[in-house]
Amino acid sequence: MNGVQILLIIGLGIFVSSMARRRGVEPGMIIVVLAAAASFIPGVPRLELESEVILAIVIPPLLYSATRGASFANFGANIRSIWALGVLLVAVTCGALGFLSSWLLPTLGLSVAFVLGAVLAPPDTITTVSHGDEIGLPQRATTILTGESLVNDATALTLFSIAVAAVNGEHTTWSGGFLEFLRTASIGLGIGALFAYGALRIRKRLQNPTLETSLVLLVPFTAFLAAEEVHASGILAVVMAAFSISVNLTLDPQHQYPGGYRTRLQEEQVWRVLDFLLETFVFAYIGLQLKFVLAELAESENPGLARTLVAAAVLLVAAIVLRLAGVFVIFGRWRLKEIGTERRAESDVYFRARYQRWRERHERRGGVPLPAPTTKEMVLVGWTGMRGILTLAAAASIPEHTASGQEFPGRDAIQAIALFVTLGTLLLQGTTIGWLARKLNIDVTAERAETERLRARGRELAAEAASQPAADVDASFEAQRLALGKAVRDRVLPEEIARELIEDVDLRQAARHTGD
Repeated sequence: MNGVQILLIIGLGIFVSSMARRRGVEPGMIIVVLAAAASFIPGVPRLELESEVILAIVIPPLLYSATRGASFANFGANIRSIWALGVLLVAVTCGALGFLSSWLLPTLGLSVAFVLGAVLAPPDTITTVSHGDEIGLPQRATTILTGESLVNDATALTLFSIAVAAVNGEHTTWSGGFLEFLRTASIGLGIGALFAYGALRIRKRLQNPTLETSLVLLVPFTAFLAAEEVHASGILAVVMAAFSISVNLTLDPQHQYPGGYRTRLQEEQVWRVLDFLLETFVFAYIGLQLKFVLAELAESENPGLARTLVAAAVLLVAAIVLRLAGVFVIFGRWRLKEIGTERRAESDVYFRARYQRWRERHERRGGVPLPAPTTKEMVLVGWTGMRGILTLAAAASIPEHTASGQEFPGRDAIQAIALFVTLGTLLLQGTTIGWLARKLNIDVTAERAETERLRARGRELAAEAASQPAADVDASFEAQRLALGKAVRDRVLPEEIARELIEDVDLRQAARHTGD
């Protein structure tokens, strides 16, 4: 690979991202289009990376970073809808797109078709959430989409690994695949928790922001590789490690220590830079493959260029429809069940008493799950089916050869379809999600007022803690963080608002020391 080309790609990505964000356009879409156009420039060589490099170096840090900001309380309170969208719907989508691909491109074979299904299955919901305030996304939808983003990538990549193993000749059945999924998932989660525990124990003994940040940057890679070494889910190991470390570092007093604020602020910026570099690279890398992928498809009879393009168009429509239908089925059943429960509680005094006790018990444990989304919110969540960085990264990580040494069947077709479907969803859904939100006119005034009230309450708690006698300035800032963490444990503040206010405390403490 030409190192100069990589540097030029990243440099161009900085400029493109700056221009795109000023105009409210998704930078990734512009980068992949420009890279695809650049691939047709005469003399531009094909860039090739080993599939293991993409899977082991690019995906783990992206997943880790996406998981860092998630709320553990919201995840637990909405586990039913998160599981339904992030696991069940992704698995159904993988199967449906796999069978459809095998019908559209019969020369691929069923196992390869399921590889394509797994590549196309996960939507990039975290991108939508990151623009939630701009497009008027309701809190209920934001909570569900954030939770979904934690598990849909892991589900799809686990299914992807199983499908690739099947192509390599490993015997796989439906029941065997399900049991293998459970085995790899449980071991992967355990390994992730173990690495998180070790990192937390070591971290506060280092007492050096550079060393602490370096340690945390190693976690996604080491957790992933350790899990893969024992044939477990490296993806779930990364998600579990990120979840455990981020929650404990911010909110658990056992993991607070002098100078920790400097590391948290440094890490936040480091992860943002790393996210940008990796996402820019993957979007550009897959775009630069276009000319060569199309040339190879044009030269081959099976599946051939024309048939592949037709398949890409059909799969694009199918991916959008499956997302919409799945959301309406999942949330529609949820809504009908809620209506039935409410009606029964009105007519049955004994059931009403049990239902009230159930709500009180859940409130003590962490809050009653949010009610089912309204019809307007279902439409909005259903339209958040854009494919993104994971689809492109998974397609790029398909090995060139199988375990027997033969060329991986349909690799070029899968990469071309992944590129076209990603671009298609970004163009059709990514550019219209804001318009749709405005058209639906979902009233979020009350939600935003409540958020501001909670922020104000959090600032009051921090101010009260700061007003207490303290040995020094640092002790005062530490007291504010402890007060905010206690407010989360006491269910006074939601986790995401407490983290936001703790970051503000960190910034004020850093500014105080800068002034000194």
